[in-house]
Amino acid sequence: MGNTLTGLIPTIYNALDVVSRELVGLIPSVSSDMTFERAAVGQTVMSPVAPPATGTDITPAVTPPNDGDQNIGNVPMTITKAKRSPIRWNGEEKLGLDNNGASYNVIFRDQIAQSMRWLVNQVEADLAALFPAASRAYGTPGTTPFASDLSDTAQMRKILADNGAPMGDLQLVFDTTAGAKMRTLTQLTKANEAADTSLLRRGVLLDVHGFALRESAQIKTSTAGTGAGATTNATGYAIGATAITLASAGTGTIVAGDVITFAGDTNKYVVAAGDTDVSNGGAITLAAPGLRKAIPAAATAITVLAAAVRNMAFARTAIALATRAPALPPQGDSAVDRQIVTDPVSGLSFEIAMYAQYRQMQYEVSLAWGTAAIKPEHMALLLG
Repeated sequence: MGNTLTGLIPTIYNALDVVSRELVGLIPSVSSDMTFERAAVGQTVMSPVAPPATGTDITPAVTPPNDGDQNIGNVPMTITKAKRSPIRWNGEEKLGLDNNGASYNVIFRDQIAQSMRWLVNQVEADLAALFPAASRAYGTPGTTPFASDLSDTAQMRKILADNGAPMGDLQLVFDTTAGAKMRTLTQLTKANEAADTSLLRRGVLLDVHGFALRESAQIKTSTAGTGAGATTNATGYAIGATAITLASAGTGTIVAGDVITFAGDTNKYVVAAGDTDVSNGGAITLAAPGLRKAIPAAATAITVLAAAVRNMAFARTAIALATRAPALPPQGDSAVDRQIVTDPVSGLSFEIAMYAQYRQMQYEVSLAWGTAAIKPEHMALLLG
């Protein structure tokens, strides 16, 4: 076996072609800070954020206005995970394959593809797990969206618009069940109504109501809390309130990620922080921007919705992903070679290292990353 990765680069990029066809919807949808720098687990990295644009009236003059400076903000993010996927071959294994006609490069390509696929799915799953940060929800638990029309996307857009989300780069990522249901809508598959044959001929999901539509294999199905008979206290809560105190009533739990309703209010709120025993009173915290309708100064019943699929709608800037190459000591380690390879579809940059061992070689595909929901009011859930 060779002592550098240079000769394996074509095989590695062939593996990327395989990975690129996986159902990865969240990674390309979020705000990303992906660099080749190294970072350790627990390290805080700063992800730059551009401020909202402003403008002025045009006034003819000899010189252009002396303006345009901006204060570039940043979002601190913690690298929470650094993971590796190893592949090992010894000399006899490779020689045996070469002698019997089997293609070592084909097998090795598929192994690299599977390692990258595993890492991609880990990152995708972490992004999907941010659903408890979403502001509100729409839909019926146990009912797949897009049953007969596109009202679901219209309602998701309304939630984000009411919350003040920027409308220019909206994303909607759902599971394959919702994707299959959308592909049956006649208004999208009839060429004369959709003005496009992409969905009918190739199954390509088109943008709808300003949302870029994507599917993900990692969309979560929640485990709902067991709360029943819970009520608020009699204090009363204004529009925008997020901290709600419970009366000592009811049984069970209200947990983070639950979707709840209050009597007299049709809005479905996402619980950012729950209570492990509603019978003892306590409190729950709603995700920003909080209540859309005031709760009166009387005990108000709380209903916990059943478990449901958490499809996610959001403005791109609402969720951030930071990726880095895993940390190394200043002196390096025993790897004889390493390369950074970037997947052009997901944007993830994997480090591939090669470690020489006794009469065998170990390859390692690795990545370090962290995720954050930085603007909950610009996120919403489509239940399914």
